[in-house]
Amino acid sequence: MPKLKTKKGVAKRFKITKKGGIKRQKAGRGHLLAKKSRKKKRLLRKPGLVSRSEEKVIKLLLRR
Repeated sequence: MPKLKTKKGVAKRFKITKKGGIKRQKAGRGHLLAKKSRKKKRLLRKPGLVSRSEEKVIKLLLRR
């Protein structure tokens, strides 16, 4: 059976943490930043975690 290839779009967007969770960037930091508060923009800088229900699908796409 051939090797499974990683979905490169997924690999660029997600990283696996030491404990096995999946880190992601939060949405809303791309544009229209003038109307967002300083606090909101600061909170959007921090990475978020993917929900448990979505983890299985993303790990399949990463195939690690």
